[in-house]
Amino acid sequence: MLAGRRILLVIGGGIAAYKTLELIRRLKDRGAAVRAVMTQAAGEFVTPLSVAALTGEKAFTALFDLTDEAEIGHIQLSRSADLVVVAPATADLLAKMAAGLAGDLATTVLLATDKPVLVAPAMNVRMWLHPATQRAVATLARDGIRIVGPNEGPMACNEFGPGRMAEPAEILAAVEAFFAGAPELPQGLAGRRVIVTSGPTHEPIDPVRYIANRSSGRQGHAIAAAAAAAGAEVVLVSGPVAIADPPNVTVVRVETANEMRAAVEAALPADAAVMAAAVADWRVAAAPASKMKKDGSGKPPALALVENPDILATVSRHPSRRPRLVVGFAAETDDVAANAAAKRARKGCDWIVANDVRPETGIMGGEANAVLLVTADGAEAWPSLPKGEVARRLVGRIAAALAEPAAAPAPRGRRRKVS
Repeated sequence: MLAGRRILLVIGGGIAAYKTLELIRRLKDRGAAVRAVMTQAAGEFVTPLSVAALTGEKAFTALFDLTDEAEIGHIQLSRSADLVVVAPATADLLAKMAAGLAGDLATTVLLATDKPVLVAPAMNVRMWLHPATQRAVATLARDGIRIVGPNEGPMACNEFGPGRMAEPAEILAAVEAFFAGAPELPQGLAGRRVIVTSGPTHEPIDPVRYIANRSSGRQGHAIAAAAAAAGAEVVLVSGPVAIADPPNVTVVRVETANEMRAAVEAALPADAAVMAAAVADWRVAAAPASKMKKDGSGKPPALALVENPDILATVSRHPSRRPRLVVGFAAETDDVAANAAAKRARKGCDWIVANDVRPETGIMGGEANAVLLVTADGAEAWPSLPKGEVARRLVGRIAAALAEPAAAPAPRGRRRKVS
């Protein structure tokens, strides 16, 4: 897929720069031609010699290089690639890109390029979560910059949280997905209203404890962002997450399944509903108003659980405001295809997006996803892709389905078939 493709790699000044050496090797193994631009700070972490040895070309570092700039080298670099990849994209680089600054070779190339750009952010967790960084990321997303990562985990600064650069394999997958021809939908959903649910729900046990799951909200948020980028009016109903709100999206924050159901019903009517949230199946029947204490007996308290509302089934079978297309999600650990097909029939939705969330897959809470799209026509397996790319593909399918003429109403007593 990458044979003959030309990649311009912009290496920022962060400890994650060492990972770019592995990224270069992987890109070259797949037949890509790689040229590299390094910031001055990047040279503090990896040497231009190492980068040049792996790319097979000179590593470009200076804006005012007499030899390179005799032919306006920064323009040539910026226009000669098929894709520009920024890794690591530090907080400084992201801010400069968002503001349109061009004080060195890397930022000048990024401002001068007319090619697609993919960034892989990498920084301390507090830097990533800072409002200034989130504003920069939102601006870049609106400008059409593709983003992969960051991941969550331990960092070189001995802190833990979101901010780790995506692994070379993940960045490679994002590059391959770009060249695979993911659909561009600048206005594919213009005039449409889409509801998306995302993240977990937290069901209180008492004022300080709750029942939850490992959902990060990354997939649901990515779908909301892709739908908004395709021109839709998007309402994102989100459980508690630690990721930034997507740009150009109305966000309704909730905690519990009951709150999520109420918010979704309040957001109707809509053309499509994508129920990506991992809603807790049960809640405590009567959560006490005070913290539960140990009584010294050594016996844990007995928790009486009741079933939470079925939001997907509620929307799918809404008597008057059912969206034309309802998409559910199924997180499975075994018999993925069979369980997803059964869930689709049981809930009454049109599509199910299923995935295998066994711990070894790394999907739950991770950056990549491998899904099975189950429809009335059967099941279609998608390869492992960054969650942003899964979102783009799914939104492409939604836009195509909504563009088709609506099916005639089914006879009374039968659920209507939706394209």
